[in-house]
Amino acid sequence: MRLRGRKGIRETIEEQKDLVVLDAGPLKGKWHTFFGNDRPIYVELGMGKGKFISEMSGKYPEINFIGVDMYDELIRRASEKARRVWEDKGEASPPNLALLRANIEFIETMFEPGEIERIFLNFSDPWPKSKHARRRLTHHRFLEKYKELLNERGEIHFKTDSRSLFEFSLNSFADMEIVLRNISLDLHKDGLREDLVLTEYESKFVERGMNIHRLEAVIGEEALRIHRENKAAELAGIGGAAAAEDEDVDTDTDETE
Repeated sequence: MRLRGRKGIRETIEEQKDLVVLDAGPLKGKWHTFFGNDRPIYVELGMGKGKFISEMSGKYPEINFIGVDMYDELIRRASEKARRVWEDKGEASPPNLALLRANIEFIETMFEPGEIERIFLNFSDPWPKSKHARRRLTHHRFLEKYKELLNERGEIHFKTDSRSLFEFSLNSFADMEIVLRNISLDLHKDGLREDLVLTEYESKFVERGMNIHRLEAVIGEEALRIHRENKAAELAGIGGAAAAEDEDVDTDTDETE
């Protein structure tokens, strides 16, 4: 990707020390110090122009968000979006958001193990050629890194318009025996999911009638425990409802006889 940015773009983002981080090294293991609290940290890898991460920060002020991308121009555009979101709320600076200029390839140099609670992968480059499979952000070598960095409540939320990338990703998660939930091959088939924040790409794709694929990967032990308890309760509810129906049928039969 080649982006033509404004003249003086580097100076523009360097001046935004309240929002933009150009070197994650000193903050590795200290991101809660940057935010000034111990709230969960959610990270979007490959944030693009920043619509998703900016709106998420405004919608969920109780969460700390970090948007990661490697291009100065995208950092600049994301910073403008983020400030607009928070200006509407009467804040000059987003209190729960950091925009990190970094190469995702080296994510382990940016965060300590267990420092992140959720990772968002939104419309990542599908790298369609087989020889480039290792560059896909759901390749097992990246998944190994994510598992290390996510905490006990850790999850990965993944969205793409690419069927081939989605199929590849399903296999990657399966090969690592990662539990998946809320798998969708057409996220907006019953109407736009207004409960979810859309990215720039997603809005365009939905307008064109394209299918959006989505899944949630459950990584952390606490997240897995909660997921299993919820599934057990759901199955018990289904079983209970079925049993109640059987009892009604039996009762009706007895009365008829």
